[in-house]
Amino acid sequence: MATVQKWCKPFIPIRRSLFQRKIFTSKYVHSKTNFRFPTFCAVNKTQPPCENHVKDEDNCSNCSGKRKKEEEMWLYNTMSKERELFKPKLEGKVGMYVCGVTAYDLSHIGHARVYVAFDLLYRYLNYLGYEVNYVRNFTDVDDKIIARANELGEDPISLSRRYCEEFHLDMSSLNCLPPSVEPRVSDHMPQIIDMIKQILDNGCAYTIDGDVYFSVDKFPDYGRLSGRKLEDNRAGERVAVNSRKKNPADFALWKSAKKGEPFWQSPWGPGRPGWHIECSAMSAAYLGYSFDIHGGGMDLVFPHHENEIAQSCAACHESSVSYWIHNGFVTIDSEKMSKSLGNFFTIRQVIELYHPLALRLFLMGTHYRSPINYSDLQLESASDRIFYIYQTLHDCESITANYDEASLKDSIPSETETCINKFHDECLTSMSDDLHTTVALAAMSEPLKNLNDLLHTRKGKKQELRIESLAALGKTIGNILNILGLLPDSYSEALKQLSDYALKRAKLTENEVMQKIEERNVARKNKEYEKSDTIRKELAGVGIALMDSPEGTTWRPAIPLPLQEDQHLTPPTS
Repeated sequence: MATVQKWCKPFIPIRRSLFQRKIFTSKYVHSKTNFRFPTFCAVNKTQPPCENHVKDEDNCSNCSGKRKKEEEMWLYNTMSKERELFKPKLEGKVGMYVCGVTAYDLSHIGHARVYVAFDLLYRYLNYLGYEVNYVRNFTDVDDKIIARANELGEDPISLSRRYCEEFHLDMSSLNCLPPSVEPRVSDHMPQIIDMIKQILDNGCAYTIDGDVYFSVDKFPDYGRLSGRKLEDNRAGERVAVNSRKKNPADFALWKSAKKGEPFWQSPWGPGRPGWHIECSAMSAAYLGYSFDIHGGGMDLVFPHHENEIAQSCAACHESSVSYWIHNGFVTIDSEKMSKSLGNFFTIRQVIELYHPLALRLFLMGTHYRSPINYSDLQLESASDRIFYIYQTLHDCESITANYDEASLKDSIPSETETCINKFHDECLTSMSDDLHTTVALAAMSEPLKNLNDLLHTRKGKKQELRIESLAALGKTIGNILNILGLLPDSYSEALKQLSDYALKRAKLTENEVMQKIEERNVARKNKEYEKSDTIRKELAGVGIALMDSPEGTTWRPAIPLPLQEDQHLTPPTS
């Protein structure tokens, strides 16, 4: 058996700064108050920054490089099958590679779940003060792309480029931050060919008639990530069974050119790369052979990530990824959503009827490693919840906007301070525990309730330092929403959009709803209460809730009544 050489040939350099600038900057508000206020200070979120930091955050000698114990982060590592304390290879810096889409069609909500999950990780690592080099690739050379291009009579690279742009639009709508770099296979042929050469030189691959195959027998650790034994493996996905291979599990590093397919010149003749080699080559080009986090959907554990480990280690003995992170599937009736099964909804189809941030909230409502079942009820519930959050914060903002910060007093009531600290600590503790967004979202209930009490109840309106409490609670919740990627540009604009989506789902216009309200007002005036109730129920049935007050009747989006009733009738699952 050949021994992998203990040296790593340098890759063709990529001209790019390794680490991008930090996304979050310090926005310390109410610097004179004596309570703990959450900030976007890169190094200390549980206490106000020191005076030096407030004056010059970029050159703060007191804060720089310090990270408190309560900000330690734990991540579940697929390799060890355990939660592990996150320790980057370079202090203060994180290299993260996430496998991107194969760009031949519009992305579905299974893709949305992957990239929302890793956007959360990216945001939270930035919040903790790390400089994150986030690399997410595009596969623009692949059998599926070629097949689709042939169907449409289009150039494969052009088709893929078009769907890459569509993917960018989807990610922007979901409020996913752009990665540091997005390499494409077609732009990295020299790096891919160079890595294949290294694998061949190290005796871990072989050539047959212009094809290059990785020999899994030369890598004793094959199957370590997935837990599969070599004798149990079959030819991998996207690879046809080939009797020329030494082992059925051997996979293609380079495929010889076929008529009508795009190709590139190589030492083995014209051809194109296999599926797996691209990620090994591009991750090494931008992050080196040894980096911190490699992620993707759970379906990539085998064969893709298993094969990546094998070929990266074969190219360089020192290749190492510290944390392998994978998200769970989106399911429909307990079956994985996928294009190959034909049971998928594209992101575009969903956001045609639901606000993109409601979709994001739905995806975050289940822990990222658990399966999440897609349903109209779940999306309606997410829409209803996010409307409530934004309405509360909009009402708060409408009042606090009338007060200048300098006019606010330097303290808040102890119960408000306790609520803020409890909420902030619960959010950070849950997010630092393998991104438990469900706990962070649930923790938002108490400060939102307190806000509504201050806004609408007789007792709350009379509370001492009411405006200071409103400002502090509203800002704290907004900061957490920002970390979660749920903060809109404008609460009022988001509320209008959510209302428009509700009208669209109800197949009504604003004028038609107002006409119904007027009909109901007349019925109530005439004491036709049965007709009044019928109108209310009719609107509730399509997700339009009427709210009566001394000022008149208004409406807001709500979960349609039939879905609410179905929810109550459905027995709990074990």
